[in-house]
Parts: sequence; structure tokens; C-alpha cells
Amino acid sequence: MAVPYKSTPQFDEQSLPDAIRNAHSTKAGVWGLLVVDEGAARLIFHKPRREIAVAPDKLGLIPPQAVHHVETFGPVRLHVEFYRENPLDRADQS
Repeated sequence: MAVPYKSTPQFDEQSLPDAIRNAHSTKAGVWGLLVVDEGAARLIFHKPRREIAVAPDKLGLIPPQAVHHVETFGPVRLHVEFYRENPLDRADQS
């Protein structure tokens, strides 16, 4: 897997910023990877609408400029990594 050029701090269900909880997107050419270290979260894409369950064994791939938001339910620890190329070797991880 590629090495991120940037990463957010680790957040929990209370400290997750509204900017991540509400609709947003990465810039052109920037891939995001939602990484859940403990618990579970839901990565929700807006157009077309689809949901991805993200857990410690399931990463959430965020393509460039895809409008999305993150929902948590229960205790969680997560962070977001940023890449200049698709960080996953296998497309079925998205």
C-alpha cells in the first residue's frame, strides 16, 4: 500500500469534526482512506448514493472529489489518510 502524504489526528465519536460529519469532498487528485482503529463507522457517498461499513478490517476508500460524509454509531476511534494515488491494491476494498 502507498504511504500517505498527510493524515488527520485520531478522532472518537465525540471529537469527530462537523466538517467530516457533513457533506464534503477531497480535492482533484486527492484520495482519502477512512481508517477505523476501533469500533465502526459508515462512509456515505452522495451521488450516486452508496454506503460503506468501515471497521478495523475494512477500509473506506474515498475517490478524488467524491462528495461524502461519515457517520458513527457507538464508541469509535478513526482517522483519515490522504494520498496522491489510489492507496489500495485491490478495487474490492472500496
